[in-house]
Amino acid sequence: MFGSLLKTLSRRSAGAPPASIDTIRSAAHAREFAELQASAARASFDQGRVEEAKQHCLAALAAHPNAWQAHAILAAIDLPGEDYLALLRRIHAHLAPRTYVEVGVSTGDSIRLVGEATRAIGVDPEPNLAGPLAPNQRVFRQTSDAFFAEHDLRALLDGLPVDLGFIDGMHQFEFALRDFVNLERFCSRESTILIHDCYPLDAPTATRERATVFWSGDIWRLVLALKKHRPDLAIHTVGAQPTGLAVVRNLDPASRILAAGLERICEEFLAIEFEAIADAKAEKLNLFPNDWERVKTLLGEPRRAA
Repeated sequence: MFGSLLKTLSRRSAGAPPASIDTIRSAAHAREFAELQASAARASFDQGRVEEAKQHCLAALAAHPNAWQAHAILAAIDLPGEDYLALLRRIHAHLAPRTYVEVGVSTGDSIRLVGEATRAIGVDPEPNLAGPLAPNQRVFRQTSDAFFAEHDLRALLDGLPVDLGFIDGMHQFEFALRDFVNLERFCSRESTILIHDCYPLDAPTATRERATVFWSGDIWRLVLALKKHRPDLAIHTVGAQPTGLAVVRNLDPASRILAAGLERICEEFLAIEFEAIADAKAEKLNLFPNDWERVKTLLGEPRRAA
């Protein structure tokens, strides 16, 4: 522990003095205290003492702002119920989409949730697949901007629209906005687009540049932008841990409002700080209960086989 800590703390910018032994010891003690508090929080949470668990988490983060275990427990407290992958599995089973497009594949945990009859396309410049994909699942190794510029998505889907889309790529607002614009034009009125990481836990984890292990970025800005500039959309952010899953319906593939104002919209919402929503986060981000029977009502009727 002290060996790696010493290496980390001894790095310095040009002209800065090396870390002192006292600094190293202080940092080590802070990390150790944070780990103990996080462990206590887990024990309290598992035993149903939620407020006690929350206080342990806050103490851990006060000692060490990057105590990811404390962040994860706080997320479970704020967003009770099953996580986003379990919810995504339910959505696939309910909608039985003919086509599915996922931006941001990572290890492939989410794209593997599709049914055998679903044509699934994933886009990720550096996927780290944990295993082989099924024959109906295909991943394009490129950025989403490049993918949509170079491919005719409708042709890749044999002329069908995108029944279900999932945005889980770059954790920065402008990338997610472009992904939404690009996906919507290949959708139909009955399609659904899901957006991950749009309900941030707190200010340190809601930044554009990653400074914490637990991090959702500034995708929350996308919900604000859609609410203002596309009031025709039905937007509900389901409180699925760790960082919410927005369900967007009533899509309009003919709309060019976002595409035409892309630069202006980005500038407008990048100027909004997290503090502007912190005290009314649930209202401003359209938080919806993570209860499957209620979530189903957002999705419309499942597609029936012809």
